[in-house]
Amino acid sequence: MELPQTERKIYHKANSFVGMRGQTAGHADVANRIEALLKTVVQGDNYHNQIVRTACEDALDLPVSQTRKVKFQLHPHVIEEIRRLNEGELSRYLFYRYRYDVFPVEQKIDDYPPCLQIEPTSICNYRCVFCYQTDASFTSNKSGFLGQMSLDTFKKVVDEAKGQCEAITLASRGEPLMCKDFGKMLEYLQGKFLAVKINTNAWFLDEKNIHAILQSGANTLVFSADSASEPLYSQLRVRGSLERVLKNIRLFRQIKSEQYSDSRMITRVSGVRFTKEQNLDDMDGLWGELVDQVAFVDYNPWENVYDCPKNGMETPCSDLWRRLFVWWDGVVNPCDVDYKSKLAIGNVATSSISELWRGEKYQQYREAHAAQKRSGLSPCDRCTVV
Repeated sequence: MELPQTERKIYHKANSFVGMRGQTAGHADVANRIEALLKTVVQGDNYHNQIVRTACEDALDLPVSQTRKVKFQLHPHVIEEIRRLNEGELSRYLFYRYRYDVFPVEQKIDDYPPCLQIEPTSICNYRCVFCYQTDASFTSNKSGFLGQMSLDTFKKVVDEAKGQCEAITLASRGEPLMCKDFGKMLEYLQGKFLAVKINTNAWFLDEKNIHAILQSGANTLVFSADSASEPLYSQLRVRGSLERVLKNIRLFRQIKSEQYSDSRMITRVSGVRFTKEQNLDDMDGLWGELVDQVAFVDYNPWENVYDCPKNGMETPCSDLWRRLFVWWDGVVNPCDVDYKSKLAIGNVATSSISELWRGEKYQQYREAHAAQKRSGLSPCDRCTVV
């Protein structure tokens, strides 16, 4: 297996896809729906409507939007997400998506993060070569980093976020399906958010978990797989088995087709482009019949940022204005590249999501990045995410 080049390149978090198959051509239909929505939005009515109106004008490329330096765009995966929304959800979606895409560029925040990433567990059964699960100082049982979120903590986070955040991602440092309360968490989430995404390696995707996921109303399910053949799959996804994962995803597709035919869920196989041996054509050939989308995301050295040399990067990290990470123990962190929480800003047990998001510590990080002084923060000084 050929390893990637050792030099580090900039990792653009907002544009990490390096290839995607399976997108549909629905731009005209989506544009018509946005145009119809724009006619109903009263200009200057309230903060929500101001954002929605701006998003509509940008998406339609209207003359009024030409004066704005930063514009909201209808990327293919955004178009596909909009296609699956009903009319009553479109305004909510644009309010969330505009803030998710544009606010990091404008370096703006409001009361809540556009996206909240919740970690059901930090434990994983894989040891992928590009992941921090290979760091023995993290995965040691004595490290203090491993555990599962309690259902009470999960409910507390969800209750605070409901009506304030639209995007919830269930995943971070571990495999979420290993959490003993994962099914109950999905049940509690149902109907509360517009953009719920689950990331999984599909090892534990049995019939019980399949039904729990499909009944939850989650919008996007991402299966993490980087190859269409062995031995490359197992070389990258160490401790994994392509045969088992294929079997599980085929079962998911069968149950979804036969028992949840009205599901609006987008399914995606997404891999990390790590070596030159990986091929999107091969990936699409195997996975394309099983899921809606097949993609590669760019490789970023997550496996141990703390051992990387300082790189002189000064471009701000967009995640500081985009999302908040809540670990299994309630610790809140600005990113998951910092998987040992050197930059932790508090805990949901003692502070609200809004307090942490707008708090002094997080704001200091934003100000340092905005002033091109991320080199004064660790591990930001060794990271290339922008």
